[in-house]
Amino acid sequence: METFLEILKYILPSLVMFATVFFLLRMFLESEQKKRLLELKMEGKNHTLPIRLQAFERLTMYLERISPANLVIRMQNSALNNAQFQMLLAATVRNEFEHNLSQQMYISSQTWNAVKNAKEETIKIINLASGQVAPEGPSKELSAKIIEIMAEMPATPSDQSLEILKQEIRQYY
Repeated sequence: METFLEILKYILPSLVMFATVFFLLRMFLESEQKKRLLELKMEGKNHTLPIRLQAFERLTMYLERISPANLVIRMQNSALNNAQFQMLLAATVRNEFEHNLSQQMYISSQTWNAVKNAKEETIKIINLASGQVAPEGPSKELSAKIIEIMAEMPATPSDQSLEILKQEIRQYY
């Protein structure tokens, strides 16, 4: 019995010491693993941030380009009639959108939906204005009607989408 107590005297402190070292080492390794994962995540963000910023820039340019007032000024062609000008404006909005489709990977779904909504609303405005002018009339009539409709609106679809885009980018700064 005395031998057993003597052995226990040496083994018990060793077991306590082993358990303490084991748990401390486990906590340390878990902490290091979390740090490493955080570093990897930050490294990934550092690589994607410039691409995301470029996506925001491209979508900002897109929204500015499809703003009805800017679109009408940029695309004005006196050789076209209203029907031709309507088709040109709608096709331009769609083509610009298709050119920027890949940018949706770098922004939130809510922001992408706002960009899509701006495209659709801009085309609706163009079609609405086109329905209020004679198809064979000069394209300046359609331009004037689009600007008139825009003047009645509190904010253009592009402006609304730009605000959502700005809100999202503010999250990064």
